[in-house]
Amino acid sequence: MATGATIHTFDVQLADVDRGVYDELSLRVARHPSETAAFLMTRVLAYCLEFAEGIAFSEGISATDEPAVLVRDLTGTVTAWIEVGAPDAERLHLGSRQAERTVVYTHRDPTKVAAAWKGKRIHRADEIVLYSFDPGFVEDAAALIERRNTMTVSVTERHLYLELNGATLSSDVHERGID
Repeated sequence: MATGATIHTFDVQLADVDRGVYDELSLRVARHPSETAAFLMTRVLAYCLEFAEGIAFSEGISATDEPAVLVRDLTGTVTAWIEVGAPDAERLHLGSRQAERTVVYTHRDPTKVAAAWKGKRIHRADEIVLYSFDPGFVEDAAALIERRNTMTVSVTERHLYLELNGATLSSDVHERGID
């Protein structure tokens, strides 16, 4: 019998000074057995850093036609396609065609992630942004994940302060184009 997803809860205090977003979030996040803790942590961080009305996690690995996180407007139109990890060029091409805005959050080396897209056909590639964190930040945060989590996310001048289950970490949020 196959192992099912593990549900993690995150009670989040969000203060994104850069965007003027302040909210309390209660997230229930399903972690597929093949999903690493670092990928899960990056998904949660992407959700917090992109938080807006209409944001939602997709069905995860089983949702091949949706990104890890997306934002829909009141009509159901996808306004933001938010990938996590190292998606292939075809997924970025699809996302860029379907949404006004496409971004990628990665826990991997951003230079290597972007190198995989060189020379590939990606719709509006010059508008896609790749976000990453300081080396080791996501892995350190991922090591702190429990089934029930209390988290504070503060962002000021693209510097992320994270308190997760009593431990404090910080990182710059690095931004680069994909080409």
